[in-house]
Order: sequence, then C-alpha cells, then structure tokens
Amino acid sequence: MYDILKYGAGALRGKAEPVEAVDAEIKKILDEMAETMRTANGVGLAAPQIGIPKRMFVFFAEEDVIKKVVNPVVTVLTDEIIEFEEGCLSVPGVYKNVKRPGKIKLAYQDEKGQDREMILEGFRAVVAQHEYDHLEGILFVDKISPVAKRMIQKKLSRIKKGLEG
Repeated sequence: MYDILKYGAGALRGKAEPVEAVDAEIKKILDEMAETMRTANGVGLAAPQIGIPKRMFVFFAEEDVIKKVVNPVVTVLTDEIIEFEEGCLSVPGVYKNVKRPGKIKLAYQDEKGQDREMILEGFRAVVAQHEYDHLEGILFVDKISPVAKRMIQKKLSRIKKGLEG
C-alpha cells in the first residue's frame, strides 16, 4: 500500500519516464497500486501520484476489472467532447466538470509486457485520459475554467498546506 501524494507535491508536476521493461518490480508496483486505488475508493491511480515517476497507471476499465497500463499512448477517435464531474485522489474533496474527448484508443503494455489496445468511450475514456494526464504532470484542476478554479482556490491552498486530505 502506498501513500497518495496530495496537491502541491512536486512529484505530481513532473513528466513521467517510460518503463524500460515490465519486470517483477514493475508488476509488484502495479499490484500495490491497484490495491491502493481500491482501498482509497478510487477509479484510477497513476504512478506519479505515489511518487514513482514512471509512465504507468491502473484503472477500472469495467465494473470490477482493473487494467494495469504501462507506457500508454492515447489517440482521440472523435470530435465529440463530453463533460464529466471529475475528482482525484490527489485533490481530495474537490469535484469539478472537465471537458474531454468522448472516445479514445488506449495503446499500452499490460502487466506481462504484452502490447494491447482498447477503445474506451464515455466515463472510462475520461478516467483513462485523467490518469494519462498525471503522466504528463497535469491535474484535472488545470483543465477547469478560471472561474471554477477561483472558487476552489482556498480548498487547494488548504490541501497544499496539509490541512485537508
């Protein structure tokens, strides 16, 4: 089980490095990330959120199916933009609407190092894009309107100071 870094932690803002090989250590980290996500009642968790600057994340791809994603590549498959209320384990208690493409292709390596791809739509596409953003050092609060950001600024400051979360 890992501690999840909170808003303000520098590790959340760096660009993650590719995973060189899916070895026993990476498999163990992915398993522990899945357990950490499940325990925290999340739907996704990226390695930078636990202080590991590697390009990998876990997420619920279906109801009870956790996918372990290594070195992902996201391809947008539609012009349709959808809006979902997003939250984040690293930004506890903050939920805001974010607009994202509604359909994507996610190409990645699985926990066995095999090349895979899946088409995701709607909520699952949103979750995968949210986690992918973590690998780029982007948080969902970076994608909300300036007015919405001003409305949560006090809460973000409290999270950053360790007073919430």
